[in-house]
Amino acid sequence: MYDIIVVGAGTAGLSAAIYGVRAGKSVLVFEGLIYGGQIANSPEVENYPGIKMISGAEFAKNLYEQAVELGAKVEMSNVTGILDKGEHKVVISDNKEYDCKTIILATGAKNKPLGLDRENELTGRGVSYCATCDGPFFKDKTVAIVGGGNTALEDAIFLTEYCKMVYLIHRRDSFRGEKKLVDALKQKPNLKFILDSKVIDLKGSLNLEAITIENIKTNDKQDLIVSGIFVAIGQMPENEIFSPLINLDKAGYIVAGEECKTNIDGIFVAGDCRTKKIRQLATAASDGAVAALAACEYILSNV
Repeated sequence: MYDIIVVGAGTAGLSAAIYGVRAGKSVLVFEGLIYGGQIANSPEVENYPGIKMISGAEFAKNLYEQAVELGAKVEMSNVTGILDKGEHKVVISDNKEYDCKTIILATGAKNKPLGLDRENELTGRGVSYCATCDGPFFKDKTVAIVGGGNTALEDAIFLTEYCKMVYLIHRRDSFRGEKKLVDALKQKPNLKFILDSKVIDLKGSLNLEAITIENIKTNDKQDLIVSGIFVAIGQMPENEIFSPLINLDKAGYIVAGEECKTNIDGIFVAGDCRTKKIRQLATAASDGAVAALAACEYILSNV
């Protein structure tokens, strides 16, 4: 019987684990992919208080090692369901059941696809959702990136270091991302902005060879010869397996406020998978701390 089981080993989940074990609780963390979450793919992190600059991979590694050295256990397997048994909870993973007093859901969110025909078919063959993972494979080639937030802008900067030409495609005439990043991109000679436009078709036989874009104001269409396209248009939560028990909003996020409490007593939520306005590294860590301390308080009140 664990005191706390955390589902997800991203920044929120590992922060929760750290606060949980430091409070003297037994903590088990489940992760189905890689520890660290999406931040592990960021080449540079400059917005975390107290750390001037660090790579996302190093940040994730440090966080993981800190949690484990403090006493948290990490199980690399997928959670397929959770149950509320009243006095205790059950987490189901790989057909095994794990009993616990509380659960913290910290599953994050996954990248949103373009929703185009052949997108799945060409994923890994020119279509990518991780510039830092796949960008080096396109050295001296022409690529496109789609999006208007910080992730797209950071990815575009990264790709200009490898690629001959980078097209940054955004459906609006201005960016949601930081002005500092936009200004940096304007200084890149091998980057071209294509605004008020969207990608409507992916072309190629075995691999991506070109994309068709459409101007949403004029409806003009044009083909761009590219070897790769990087999609950075937002995220989707992965909370479907919890929906029979946990309240979700229309977008699929777990309904919870700043106290990180779900509709079920003893089940908490932290990070990008919950309803919130700001989804940043610092707020994920904050959620982890809040959820863990709330779980500890719940355990104490139910002794």
